[in-house]
Amino acid sequence: MRNLYLRIYLTIIAILTVFALVGGMLVQRLTESERGRFEAASQERAAAWAELLQHSLPPATASVEQQGEALLEWADRLRLPLALDDAAGRRLATSAFYARLEEEAGRAAGPRSSGSPETVAPGSLAPSAAGVRIQLEDGRGLWVGSFKKRLPPRVHAPWDRGPPAGPHNGPKPAGDGPRPPFDAGPPPGGDPGAGWFNRLPRWLDEAGLLILLLGLLFVAVVAGSYPVARRLTRRLEALQRGVEKFGGGQLSHRVKMSGKDEIARLADSFNQAAERIERLVQSNRSLLANASHELRSPLARLKMALAMQDTVADPERRAELQQEMSRNIRELDALVEEVLLASRLDASRERDHEPVDLLGVLAEEAARVGAQVEGEAVELRGDERLLRRALRNLLENARRYGGEEVDARLYRSGRSQGRGEVVVQVCDRGPGVPLEFRERVFEPFFRLPGHAERAGGVGLGLSLVRQIAQQHGGRVSVTAREGGGSCFEIRLPL
Repeated sequence: MRNLYLRIYLTIIAILTVFALVGGMLVQRLTESERGRFEAASQERAAAWAELLQHSLPPATASVEQQGEALLEWADRLRLPLALDDAAGRRLATSAFYARLEEEAGRAAGPRSSGSPETVAPGSLAPSAAGVRIQLEDGRGLWVGSFKKRLPPRVHAPWDRGPPAGPHNGPKPAGDGPRPPFDAGPPPGGDPGAGWFNRLPRWLDEAGLLILLLGLLFVAVVAGSYPVARRLTRRLEALQRGVEKFGGGQLSHRVKMSGKDEIARLADSFNQAAERIERLVQSNRSLLANASHELRSPLARLKMALAMQDTVADPERRAELQQEMSRNIRELDALVEEVLLASRLDASRERDHEPVDLLGVLAEEAARVGAQVEGEAVELRGDERLLRRALRNLLENARRYGGEEVDARLYRSGRSQGRGEVVVQVCDRGPGVPLEFRERVFEPFFRLPGHAERAGGVGLGLSLVRQIAQQHGGRVSVTAREGGGSCFEIRLPL
């Protein structure tokens, strides 16, 4: 993966997705478990109430009033929403709370319309919107309301003596004293607190499992993100050490970095910048050393001429010494100018280009040295001052080392390829440039053997020509001229 930020982002997304899925599965499992447990407990409780009330309510042969009073009494004492249907499905009695549940559930309050009841086995449950219908053994239907809503509080009267007496109303306590109120609680057969303590270990087990799984997921997140973060920081540390070594003076040091992400590209950019800086520093050092060497010759000649001028009485000889001093001063001035220009070209790469009439510039510079010019008019975008300096250096170099016959030609090339270029060719009839020196002649301060003491020139002219050509996206070369001599070519893109 090429993008580091995308790798980190997808890693985090994947980890969080797994975390969310596992967490959702755990929550769903716990929710379904609790829902099933609650529904089972509700049904068991309803069945327990039905079994209790079946032996406490009057028989089906009793009057409707007796059955209704007993049902309402038990509904009040047990704090349960209850309703009772006969075997035909007609409503015999309904507690106020159950009636409200029916209204909320969209059922009609009051007696049910006559009709065939549901076919339900005795003791089985038939759920509805308001509650659960329990089929009693004598065919009646007992409705126990839903436990989703909070039941109304139980109000005890001082004269409360328990349920009505009768053969079907359960045993009565001995004596005539008041009977303790019957409090609704868990189904018969268990301690009121036993259900809570029985459920507590299951909740603790499930909570412990959840905590354990969350802890494992946290450890997985930490373990999964550590290699990515550590690899990132390790590579950044390697890059930092490389920059510190380079800043400490080891200009040849480069950072070795694998991969194709942002850090690898940053290291590659640093290596390229370090290469350019090293090359620039070496060029400046060489330029300074060569300039110092080249300055010694004209300065020594000036010093000698000044010393001889005071001792020479011949006017002609004194005039020759003055001319020699002027020539040495011009040489020093040209050397300083070329050194400064070379430094500016190395330091600056971005320049403002404008349309340049290259043929006109070539004709003007050729006229200064008496060279012949031919070619077609070409307009090129570039720096006119630098292009003029490059053409002047080529023409002066040809005149200095190539004799009187100097020709300049300008033409277009490469039109068929869709991307043309302009070629400026300056030819002379000098001794030529040997094949082994055709690249070195463009190095700063290099001069062919036997030309070191030739008047004029310090070895920077052709080097400046190459720098100016490269500034404009071009190149320069030298070839042998047919019949003797050399031809220097500058090729610049249009």
